[in-house]
Amino acid sequence: MKQRKIFALGFFDGVHLGHQALLHACCQLAKEQDCLPVAVTFPLSPSAVLQKLEPNMISSIRERSMLLMSYGIAEIRLFDATAQALSMPWQAFLELLVSEGAAGFVCGADYRFGKGGVGTAENLAAFAAERKLSCIVVPEQTMDGEKISSTRIRTLLEAGDVEKAGRLMGHPYVLMGTVHHGQQLGRTIGIPTANLSVQEGVLPLAFGVYACTVEFDGHTYVAVTNVGTRPTVDGQGITVEPWILDFDGDLYGRELTLYFHKFLRPEQKFDNLEALRAQIQKDAAEAYKLLK
Repeated sequence: MKQRKIFALGFFDGVHLGHQALLHACCQLAKEQDCLPVAVTFPLSPSAVLQKLEPNMISSIRERSMLLMSYGIAEIRLFDATAQALSMPWQAFLELLVSEGAAGFVCGADYRFGKGGVGTAENLAAFAAERKLSCIVVPEQTMDGEKISSTRIRTLLEAGDVEKAGRLMGHPYVLMGTVHHGQQLGRTIGIPTANLSVQEGVLPLAFGVYACTVEFDGHTYVAVTNVGTRPTVDGQGITVEPWILDFDGDLYGRELTLYFHKFLRPEQKFDNLEALRAQIQKDAAEAYKLLK
């Protein structure tokens, strides 16, 4: 017999407190009806795909999936973000989910879906009622009198305000990446950084230095992370380089999960490597004091 499912519908960029209210409702309904809580989402923003815009996301599908499952979701139903897939009429989209075992749906009050974005929460509720399926429409969530939204959080991250963004998300800003070989200049000054490859279209952070924690192999370390272009060494392109404190080992090819807790200072160009090393040592001491 096909597993019955409660589908949480949304893009879930950042998996913020508004999304978490929706996820909680989905998991609660799934528990009551002995169903599987499933999140339905896309790897890229539907609006970006349809309008042919460059992706500008808080989190990639890897980060979103990790966060969604940390809040109780058992399975991710991923739809291709293609113009053809996004041109599906809203009724056909819901019928497809019914064919996959939908016992109910949960969405936000401002949810839009289907061709032209004409499907609404009201349409979803009416569709569910007609088929005797459950449906919960979660009201808008606010903080300090303002709506909690991915747009608001993205603006804060672009300004480097990871602390306020973290309060709206209910967790620190998170970035996952694989360590690759860099110029290894950090090693020459006693500061071996890990160079992270991150998904294109993700990383709305202001250039600068951040106090972070980093997780891998079940352990958590304090790190001081530079996001930017490394002007002191005439760097090429944007890089994410955490210096992981209290760790000495080979990380090439490993995937790290970075959590950004506090903006320490803007990125700047130093006169020489010794001045850069002295400042990074100060940054590391501050990060360690904040987070250890």
